[in-house]
Amino acid sequence: MKQMNHPAFAVVGHPNKGKSSIVSALAMDDTIAISDTPGTTINKRSFPLKVDGEILYELFDTPGFQRARQVLAWLKQHDVSADKRYEVVEAFINTHREDERFHDEIELLEPIMNGAGIIYVVDASKPYGEEYEAEMEILRWTGQPSMALINHIDEDDYSQEWKRALGGYFQIIRTFNPMRMELEQHLAILESMAQLREEWTPQIKRSIERFKEYHAHMLERSATAIAKLLYKALSYVERYPLKGEEATPKDKEEIALRYKNALRGFEEETRQRIERIWNHTHLKKEEEDLTFEGMDLFSEESASVFGLTRKELLITAATSGAAAGAGVDLMLGGSSFLLGTGIGALVGGVGAFFAFNELSEIKLLGQKLGRRYLEMGPMENRNFPYILLGRILYYTVRIANLSHAYRGEVDLIMDQTFKEKWLDDETRKALEKFHTLFRSGKTVDEEKLSEYEALILNILRKLIDEKEA
Repeated sequence: MKQMNHPAFAVVGHPNKGKSSIVSALAMDDTIAISDTPGTTINKRSFPLKVDGEILYELFDTPGFQRARQVLAWLKQHDVSADKRYEVVEAFINTHREDERFHDEIELLEPIMNGAGIIYVVDASKPYGEEYEAEMEILRWTGQPSMALINHIDEDDYSQEWKRALGGYFQIIRTFNPMRMELEQHLAILESMAQLREEWTPQIKRSIERFKEYHAHMLERSATAIAKLLYKALSYVERYPLKGEEATPKDKEEIALRYKNALRGFEEETRQRIERIWNHTHLKKEEEDLTFEGMDLFSEESASVFGLTRKELLITAATSGAAAGAGVDLMLGGSSFLLGTGIGALVGGVGAFFAFNELSEIKLLGQKLGRRYLEMGPMENRNFPYILLGRILYYTVRIANLSHAYRGEVDLIMDQTFKEKWLDDETRKALEKFHTLFRSGKTVDEEKLSEYEALILNILRKLIDEKEA
């Protein structure tokens, strides 16, 4: 029997029981063909989960059993002791390798006989039947360590009778939903794999630690992408050259449109980056999905779901204004009796209120004919960063928690309570310091950007890791 250099598992079972979905979920690979039609998988395929070039474990997607009773009958013709049964299985493969009748059985048995552990998949929404016993008995003849995964494809539940039947054949029985791919469930399956064979335990335990590091790294990379999006969007300046000396209403409309489209583009680029980070590169997306059920980045709906309320906006702006006014008090040595602070808060708050729907002032710049241009940016609207940040956080959480076995269109139906899950007063105050800096037009050094990334990372951990805890 050939030994593999890393833990490997053949995912086997009856046709159309969710084997490919389980491989896709555990291998974090959304390229695997999944269909409701039995027989979609006709040849075994290997799907290793790699981190930094290192294979943590390997999964084999295999065809379903087709002629299990005939195979078992052939095996039973050879009366051998239990320790020799695997030799009979090898003999069956060698004897029938060119026999098309047993193509599927040979495809699923070969990786097992080459050292892969067995993950036997059943659908607990269908009742147990004797036809499955031939499959399980064949797997027992291989002598390889095995576990059973109970999948629920539909709503009916026959899991108790399945557990009683599986208990006579498999060392470990676990329930697994490949459509709910959360970190805790993934780690639980890996822990079960580690128990199958003693010599695998250290290797799989290491794989578990590496997988945790991998998950943490994906969160960190997501935080970096989001931080860069906010900095780029808030500091962005659009320029539009004029043909004449004065700007026409059409010129102003054009630069405003270009400015908005640039920001929309930054958001979409970051979404694609988030998809790549979490290994979701084959998502089905409709145009409506890309705008959150029709909610454009600059729509009132987006502001309502993701942005600050007018009260929150006034408090945020007033706090920033008070900070600026405090500088006046300090310059006057306190002789202003804190008038500067009061005036700063009033101006900041009123300015934010009346600029609720404005993005940035359009400025006419340049001196000579042919060199005059309009300029729009950096972003002045205090609400915009929270709308943009809320949208990209929501998308990141959705993608991070999306199983790689999912083959439908990305569902972005809004959770009206999403903002409450991450944006409290303390977080808003911490964010506002950076947002004020980003829109100031000043160069932001790496240290400040790293501090902002750390703040975003804490928010993501709260939204993703705590959800899974």
